[in-house]
Amino acid sequence: RFIACPQLARTVRRCLQRGAGPGPQPLLLEFAPGPGILTRTLLDAGFRVVALESNTDFFTDLQSLENSLDGQLKVIHGDFFRLDPLAKGALKPPAVSSDKLFESMGVAAVPWRADIPLKIFGIVPQQLERNRLWRLLFAMYECSSIYRYGRVELNLFISEKEYTVLTAKPGKSKIYQALTVLAQLGYEIELLHKEPWSSFATNLKNGGLAIPKTARLPNDHLCLVRLTPQQNLFTGGLKPSNASTFIFMVKQSFAKPMSRLTDRLNSWSLDNSDTLLKALEIPKNAAMCNLYPEDYKRLFEALQNSDMFAETLFHDEVLASTRTMN
Repeated sequence: RFIACPQLARTVRRCLQRGAGPGPQPLLLEFAPGPGILTRTLLDAGFRVVALESNTDFFTDLQSLENSLDGQLKVIHGDFFRLDPLAKGALKPPAVSSDKLFESMGVAAVPWRADIPLKIFGIVPQQLERNRLWRLLFAMYECSSIYRYGRVELNLFISEKEYTVLTAKPGKSKIYQALTVLAQLGYEIELLHKEPWSSFATNLKNGGLAIPKTARLPNDHLCLVRLTPQQNLFTGGLKPSNASTFIFMVKQSFAKPMSRLTDRLNSWSLDNSDTLLKALEIPKNAAMCNLYPEDYKRLFEALQNSDMFAETLFHDEVLASTRTMN
């Protein structure tokens, strides 16, 4: 895992405080705090912090810090990326139930269009980074796990290559992907800070940074990115109950990103595709990688109203991928 060095702490503190008013700072859930370098800075800034730590090597020191404070810090043994697994029966740490976690924090569920109920901060592990981002997206679109409580705000250090994918523009067939479309449609994405890899230590035994290599994309930094769920996401025909179908419609669309939209619609047994695209004002020869995120949402909503379109086309893939993500 990567651990922020002390000189980075003030920058993170300033970024997380951006936009906050005077007075006490809100509750912050920090995952994988490690030795607590950033935790101490957040506490000094006035945040009330719940630290979710899975590594017992760090847990004891964090508990000592908790005991030295008057309720400003709460330390819980758990892994943020093992929230709400599909396993049946009682959960064994570091697996955690989001319901129990939020109850222990005193955070109540609010309507989707209400204010942000909780801010979360942490460094996303580089191992399976893409899978972790996908799992958060699934939960957000389905309003499951942490998103049962409302529009939870994520402040994450992610690799520069993944940030580049999240913010890619249509037409960039190599980096504009299904993940791009779903992230831009679902989140307000704000880059708070870019920091060179050298500003992070690691607890690897060999002392190396294990920086992921990439041939096509820049990857010289970790990027602190704020992901705020869009307040108007569930308008029109898109709802948490059919969000899985929408996700897999987008994923299947990018199986061949250069293919024409009309060919993809025909593969879904939609006979009136020309009429549909004319109504949506989308060119018939448009490639899948040329559609904007909003186009995909409009297309999905139009398909929902079409007698020729069957959601069962995606049913098996939805079930299989949901199991994989969990």
